[in-house]
Amino acid sequence: MHGWFQKLLKSRGSLSKQHNKEATKGSVSSVSGALTSSSSTLPSCSSSSLSSSPGGTPSKPRQLPTVLSCELRWKRKYDLFVCHSSAQSDIEEATRLVSFLEDSPRSLRCFLWQRDACPGGAVCTEFCQAVENSHLRALLITPNFVQDDWCNYMMHQVLTEGPMSNRMIPLLHSLSHSQYPKELKFYYYIDLSRNPIQAYTLVNRTVLQYLEDLVKKEVTHNFQMSGSSSGLDGADSSKEDKLMSQHSPAGTAIPLEVMRKSHKHFSGISCDHQQQQLKNMTQEGRNLATD
Repeated sequence: MHGWFQKLLKSRGSLSKQHNKEATKGSVSSVSGALTSSSSTLPSCSSSSLSSSPGGTPSKPRQLPTVLSCELRWKRKYDLFVCHSSAQSDIEEATRLVSFLEDSPRSLRCFLWQRDACPGGAVCTEFCQAVENSHLRALLITPNFVQDDWCNYMMHQVLTEGPMSNRMIPLLHSLSHSQYPKELKFYYYIDLSRNPIQAYTLVNRTVLQYLEDLVKKEVTHNFQMSGSSSGLDGADSSKEDKLMSQHSPAGTAIPLEVMRKSHKHFSGISCDHQQQQLKNMTQEGRNLATD
């Protein structure tokens, strides 16, 4: 009877141990399941970013050049004014150029008259305002451009405003050198006929270079103005010091040591004079007494 009771207790203990093991396995499996589910819900961009860059480091997003975010750039509405004729082939070429320049990461601001001109506005007024509000002006010079009166007017307008300001970019397309305008024979041009993408890239670099030079000139001008203002302040302060030295007692004061010596000298002279006067008075008193 006693042996049977011990077997019963052992069987119950083994059952309880087995139950605890199963509970532990169940908790571990639930935790692992939670981990796998949470890892599956992580955004897929992290894995793609790690795999896209070498060495397992996430790739940084491409940033715009700092010159495109400068304050001087936003003082004008457009970065580039594109002047072209109304021929369909020229419109398509200008559209391709502008699409390339406005696409990211270049993100330039361009003016196209068929897209950006105000409906109902005068052609001359719209073009002149666009030229004035643009940093640079690109002339799409084609056989149709040479024969277009408005294109010739805009070309002369650009040359009149700044012939040597490096703000004009002649773009040659399907035009022989003999047909090239004589007004532009002293200017370098970009040939779009050979390699358009390379030519578009060169236009973008020209715009960025102009903006960089503009920022450098502004910084140099501000530095010179600050230096000249500080020089004027120094000159004014020196003038004020001179005036103060002329009119203030501190500027014309005699040193203390010299004053002491001069006081001793004058005090000695005054004492000798007083002693001589006293001697004369006593002598006169004695003479009167004897008389």
